Amino acid sequence: MAPSNNVLRVALRGANLLAHPRFNKGSAFPVAERKAFGLTGRLPYRINTLEQQCQRAYDQLHTRETPIRKNTFLQSLKDQNWVLYYGLLSRHVKELIPIIYTPTQAEAIANYSHLFRRSEGMYLTFANQDSMEEDFLEQTKGRDIQLFVVSDAEAILGIGDQGVGGIGITTAKSAIYTLLAGIDPSKALSVTLDVGTNNQELLDDDLYVGWPNGRVRGQAYDKFVDQFVQLVRKYHPHSLLHFEDFGVGNAKRLLDLYHDKHAVFNDDVQGTGAVTLSAMMAAVGVTKSRLADQRFVVYGAGTAGLGITRQLRDGIVTIDGTSEAEANKCFYLLDRYGLVKESLGSDKVRAELHEFVRPDAEWTGAEDAHGEVGLLEVVRRVRPTVLIGCSTRGGAFTEEVVREMAKGTERPIIFPLSNPSKLAEVDPKDANDWTEGKALMASGSPFPPCKNPDGKEYIIAECNNALIYPGLGYGAMITQARTLTDTMIIAGARRLAALSPALKDPDDALLPDFQHAQAVNFEVAVAVARQAIEEGSADVQWTLDEVRDKIHADMWKPEYKDFEYDPEGLR
Repeated sequence: MAPSNNVLRVALRGANLLAHPRFNKGSAFPVAERKAFGLTGRLPYRINTLEQQCQRAYDQLHTRETPIRKNTFLQSLKDQNWVLYYGLLSRHVKELIPIIYTPTQAEAIANYSHLFRRSEGMYLTFANQDSMEEDFLEQTKGRDIQLFVVSDAEAILGIGDQGVGGIGITTAKSAIYTLLAGIDPSKALSVTLDVGTNNQELLDDDLYVGWPNGRVRGQAYDKFVDQFVQLVRKYHPHSLLHFEDFGVGNAKRLLDLYHDKHAVFNDDVQGTGAVTLSAMMAAVGVTKSRLADQRFVVYGAGTAGLGITRQLRDGIVTIDGTSEAEANKCFYLLDRYGLVKESLGSDKVRAELHEFVRPDAEWTGAEDAHGEVGLLEVVRRVRPTVLIGCSTRGGAFTEEVVREMAKGTERPIIFPLSNPSKLAEVDPKDANDWTEGKALMASGSPFPPCKNPDGKEYIIAECNNALIYPGLGYGAMITQARTLTDTMIIAGARRLAALSPALKDPDDALLPDFQHAQAVNFEVAVAVARQAIEEGSADVQWTLDEVRDKIHADMWKPEYKDFEYDPEGLR
């Protein structure tokens, strides 16, 4: 009889088994396994269930008073026991995601060298580039790696260049993939590309554990990144390569460079855009209009702002059948020099913004003394139906701006997406008051519900990438997609939008509550996988009817499997 899928043949014994987070069960090892693996005298007598272990860990967690202490406790738990770590998170998703991910993880990353206890993931350093393939194979040889999450840490979570601390964002993203999409943590690898740092505080810190050198740029940088990407393509051709928190000069450029060569994804460019597209589709569903009918003002045209703009533009083209040129005309982008328009010139307008540059003829008499057009004047002239903030300028959507917008549209769609909450362009409560409860809103950080004039609560949707990117990635991985196409991303976004509570009750949130993130990402993964199969991007021979069951069966779950000792087994 073939062994059950729930039985693992393991070669480790004794202390080595207890020290391995993939296999350690702690006090949950049953009597037979304690005897077979030499654990009887290494564990206390009583055998606990996973539920009991989770309760104990949850109680221990709450003896830590601050978010960063909770974060370090959970990191320690992950280093000890994967099943317990993910089991605890899955029982308290909404409460604990902000501890292991944004906003708390930003503090952990900023203090990485001072909190450092043990390494996790793969550190590829520019100074050691000659041994990169050897170092790569040390951790990957013989492993079925399906997901690589990689960062060069130039633009971390709104706190900028964090050098080697970038490993913290890749491990957090990888953990979200496992928690919300069911990716086996043994098949995921977090990577930091340590190309130095321009953060002087880190360079001056004697405890900094990364390469103490200025950030490498230009051809040397490109060659180093390409060396890594080619290793991924050579040894793990069916994996997903997730780029995270690369700087504005590299994020979209690298995504475009490798888009047609491997299944690559950039959450800052595509994930942020995809979840925003979902919320926007729900909003226009409430207003009974189309994406193509909107006038979009996007305040902040960095990596996230441009990624959102392009995703919304692609949504207009795909869903409403508009040409790309016509769709581009729906957008008005503002950057550090105000409205992106012709007369600013190439020194003030990045090349990647050229599709959205507005003609000067539209703005006669609107410019200030510096030849720039500010947000309020844009709102007055454009009369936007949509106002999106990606600027990290807290309070930029003033009362005057919001009230001016409300004059031109019955249901203003306002998305202050900057993180953390203190950097949000407007507090949703204020926007709600200034529009007399008419605004449809989603935010980048969690905010409490608002009171409408009729006394009903309006729930603010959290436009969190984690509602979609794990499902996007999983749908691509499980189908062994050769590329993650724009149409696959839009298929996932449309599925998320269809789950919007606001489509049943206009006073409800535009996106599902985060406590449902696991079920939501499952639905996104199914939609992406089906699209991959339909368009021929997949490398599996499945029918569309098989996809749901295939994904459900393949998902890793935080449950203890039975072990059998085998000297030739897993290590």
